[in-house]
Amino acid sequence: MSTAARRAAPVLGLALLAAWIWAITQLLHTSVPSSLHLPHLRASDYFTPAQLHRARSYERFVRIDFVLSQIALLVALVGYALRGERLTRESAAGRVGTGLLLGMLGLAIVWIAQLPFGIAGLWWERRHGISHQGYVSWEIDSFFGLGGAFLSICLVIAIVMGFAGWLRNRWWIPGVPAIVGVGVLVAFITPFLIPSTHRLHDPALRADARQLEQTEGLPRVPLEVQEVHEFTTAPNAESVGLGPTRRVILWDTLLGFPRREVRVVIGHELGHLKHEHIWKGLAWEAVFLLPIGLLIALATRGRGGLYSPRAVPLALLVFVALGLAVSPLQNAVSSRMESEADWTALNASSDPAAATALFQRLARTSLADPSPPGWWQALTGDHPTIMRRIEMVRAWQTR
Repeated sequence: MSTAARRAAPVLGLALLAAWIWAITQLLHTSVPSSLHLPHLRASDYFTPAQLHRARSYERFVRIDFVLSQIALLVALVGYALRGERLTRESAAGRVGTGLLLGMLGLAIVWIAQLPFGIAGLWWERRHGISHQGYVSWEIDSFFGLGGAFLSICLVIAIVMGFAGWLRNRWWIPGVPAIVGVGVLVAFITPFLIPSTHRLHDPALRADARQLEQTEGLPRVPLEVQEVHEFTTAPNAESVGLGPTRRVILWDTLLGFPRREVRVVIGHELGHLKHEHIWKGLAWEAVFLLPIGLLIALATRGRGGLYSPRAVPLALLVFVALGLAVSPLQNAVSSRMESEADWTALNASSDPAAATALFQRLARTSLADPSPPGWWQALTGDHPTIMRRIEMVRAWQTR
């Protein structure tokens, strides 16, 4: 490194840190009043003892399955990090090509390590009537799902190793924006990748959507239905796409709910679009990836950094371990955006009774624990708990 470059490095580092902190302060802002006080409500006032017992019994197994799956995942990746670099001696695919091969092998190891826990989770869902999918079809879907994951990891490794060839251990400075740029492209085309969708035919719900769009100040947003009843009884909805590809997708399992409750769901998903949560999610991805990229660069220096394919197995381990470590922060960010969408739906629909009934029904149909343990919510809760959402409804009423 030249003398000028060494002198400029601290200035660049401080500029990146300042921009990173500024981005966080901007992204943390939501339309939910900062002075909002949520009351403490008891789950027993909204759910029967039998419902609470069944939900907590169901989630107990889910939690055990999740914890064991994460342990197995880390153990498998530790073994790969210790032994995987030996494979580089047998590869004649070149620097980047060898890195791609090691990345794909690592992904296959991850899939194998997670497979038994995925089957156990499917068995549990089938036993409780949440899933109708067969074991063979699930395994086939899971296997073919590797195709998209292979493409993603190959693209990321190619980007990272390409920049590492130019900047060595500073690859993460341009690499993270490039990876986020790929995320923007994926978000744009996602609506075209979702199978079994069609236009919503219910005229009453379409009219509700038009009214909610006007209330929330949105242009016309396509409303579609995804047919999933052959595989699951769980209800869900999502807002997807960017710009001209934006749309709201309702699972057909949701359409059996009362119209007023579906209207709240539509208002919630439109709230995501109103507040540009997909764009904000991509921005948060950059916020989290920058320090993760720096830490991966530091952790792999002993193996030549990500310029060398020898470092790829270790980089995968560090990435997964850091992802698990920061998941409470990522879930807190996601829950914050979900709360803003809830608040927007309450303002647009002005139907707190329907919102409360919706959250109760969601808990019953998906066997979700309305007030799970804090550690579980931190590790997996990308939405507020059911009781937290009901408490927001009550707080909205008092205002």
